[in-house]
Amino acid sequence: MQSHLEENMQQDIDLIRSEVIRMGALAEQALETCLGAIEQNNRQLAYAVILRDRYIDELEANLQSLCQRFLIKHLPVAGQMRFVYSVIKINTELERVGDYAKSIARRFLTVTDLGAHASHPKLTDIANLAISFLRNALQAFTDRNAELAKATRQKEKERAIDNLRYEIHSDLIQLHNNGELPSEALVPLVTIVSCLERVANQSSNICEEILYMCTGEDLRHDYQQVLRVLCVAEHDACRGQMAVGIGNTLEPQRIHFSSAGVASQPLDPQTVEFMAEKGIDITGQTSKYLSQILDLEDYAIIVSLCEAADKALPSLASRPVHISWEVQDPSKIEDTEKAVQAAYQKTFEFLDTHLRELTQAILGDDIDKEKETDV
Repeated sequence: MQSHLEENMQQDIDLIRSEVIRMGALAEQALETCLGAIEQNNRQLAYAVILRDRYIDELEANLQSLCQRFLIKHLPVAGQMRFVYSVIKINTELERVGDYAKSIARRFLTVTDLGAHASHPKLTDIANLAISFLRNALQAFTDRNAELAKATRQKEKERAIDNLRYEIHSDLIQLHNNGELPSEALVPLVTIVSCLERVANQSSNICEEILYMCTGEDLRHDYQQVLRVLCVAEHDACRGQMAVGIGNTLEPQRIHFSSAGVASQPLDPQTVEFMAEKGIDITGQTSKYLSQILDLEDYAIIVSLCEAADKALPSLASRPVHISWEVQDPSKIEDTEKAVQAAYQKTFEFLDTHLRELTQAILGDDIDKEKETDV
């Protein structure tokens, strides 16, 4: 039989849990309304998302207050402490999902103001996938289902969202290059896609908190084991793509390379052919604008491959580390076939040498840190 104090604590836990479920339902509804606005080209639905965001913000503030009072009132330990600590984190993640939904709605209005349409078959696919991740995460919280949380997190890590995002970016850039999509509409549409990707990321974070809450298993910092490196060139068609191809063959379990360009052009066919001759398949890679990268601060290292990239990079805080390499773009060489091939070889050797040295330095630094921890 529970004591009065235990009953009182359980009542407070149930109240907090119900508020999380309520907030999650509003966040999911906001995303579904955004999708409806895009599919139906309905500006009224977009305005509804923007206006209703304040309810999510109010719930976020209320949950924060409830959790603080719970900590002071009950001085929880073990499972109850894990519960309230995880809820504080989940609260923040859901508030961000609400912000992403509002951002999607605003970008949709910008696109329609230009007379363009935001609908795209693959955009619907990525939206439905992101919403399903969030729905599963919320169901796992409601049911206290650690297995569902773990499976959802694993599904998100399979990068299906990333692949769809790259495909959509390529399609949008092609439409823009063909004159079918105005420049002013390109960035808002790219931002919508990136926001949906971030929703999937937030859902994975929620699943990690649920696992910790239910089992004590802490997977919340696994992502730090994979260090992210971004290579930036003038056009993300040749040098950056070569760098990614080389880099991701070195230590893929520890370091992940990606690329972007100040401007964006389709993947250079000769670069694809040259890399294939080196045994590196880059056909699955796509070019991206630097402006499409919304989480620059989450990269550990940014490597600029030319002066144009140096100038285009925004000023960031101490992280990430910025490294400058001046690398020749062989795709711009107009000469004999032999001379062009030699230019590709020279760029490849430069990138291969420098990326290997950078990778060894990163791993060496990690090893040194591990040694310091062991002492």
